[in-house]
Amino acid sequence: MKRIGLLGGTFDPPHLAHLALARQAREELRLDELRLLPAGQPWQKLAAGKRAPVAAAHRVAMLRLLTRGEPGIVIDERELHRAGPSYSVDTVRDIHGEQPQARLFFVIGQDQYARLHTWHDWRALLRLATLAVAGRAGEAPQAPPPVAAEPRDIEILALPPMAVSSTDIRARAAQGEEISSLVGPEVAAYIDQNALYRADLGS
Repeated sequence: MKRIGLLGGTFDPPHLAHLALARQAREELRLDELRLLPAGQPWQKLAAGKRAPVAAAHRVAMLRLLTRGEPGIVIDERELHRAGPSYSVDTVRDIHGEQPQARLFFVIGQDQYARLHTWHDWRALLRLATLAVAGRAGEAPQAPPPVAAEPRDIEILALPPMAVSSTDIRARAAQGEEISSLVGPEVAAYIDQNALYRADLGS
């Protein structure tokens, strides 16, 4: 049975913690393939009044630089070409339909896991994929009560804590600070060359 990992996110920008999680999932879950799924319209962030992400072409280009030479890690752009909000369950349904014999692993961190019950049609997602959850700072992931009450398959990923966030990176980039230690030199150079996040100061 083919084993496929799915790791979604805005990736605005992608950073070394994203790469560490992808690598950990690939190894621990013995994946044949891990797909990175950049979001088209991250509906929860936009509903909360947060800034729109930079153009999809930039986010995909940065992901390609970050994952260059990584075996088994591929970029799946389907959410970028789908009209309307990006719902993870729609993507999982699509891939399940394309690969009905595969076992799907939906990779998330503790922060996402804690909000899973607010996602669109989240119970269907639990039926279609095994959750692979990375805890915070070595702690066991904690399910919110609505999720804990549902039958689900779950794997725990032993990811070392990394204090990296896209929000912090955007703020540093807006100030012209060094970010290569957070995103890698190629992504840092791309951000600088394309003047990304320069207008994000204070956002």
